[in-house]
Amino acid sequence: MPLERVSRGFKDISLTLRKNPLTRDLIILKNDYAIARSVQNLVLTVRGEKFFAPNFGCSVNRLLFENIDLFAASSLRDEITNVIKLNEPRVDLKEVLVVPNPDENLMEVTIKYYIVGIDAQPQQLQFVLLPTR
Repeated sequence: MPLERVSRGFKDISLTLRKNPLTRDLIILKNDYAIARSVQNLVLTVRGEKFFAPNFGCSVNRLLFENIDLFAASSLRDEITNVIKLNEPRVDLKEVLVVPNPDENLMEVTIKYYIVGIDAQPQQLQFVLLPTR
């Protein structure tokens, strides 16, 4: 019988580095918010950007300068799926949707997943990827 991972919760600090007005400590993200931030940061981190971890991150920046079409959307979906499965063990990935919007030169990304180890509803993270210089 396989063992099931159980966790009490997940914590992370907010990257805004703002202080909590009551405790004067850094703002803490918990459980689903911490994992959503982690998944989004993982997708937005350029491969090679993290010191001493050259394979960490995603190649979305390279794919955003291709033609905004279904082929690029498919490649982007595969890249996001691979990076999450390899680097985020707290997530049971269900679906990655990438919708190209060539009129506005952007890709709309929706990531659906379950959090491993806590009893939570299915999570959905949505954001837009734009090519920037």
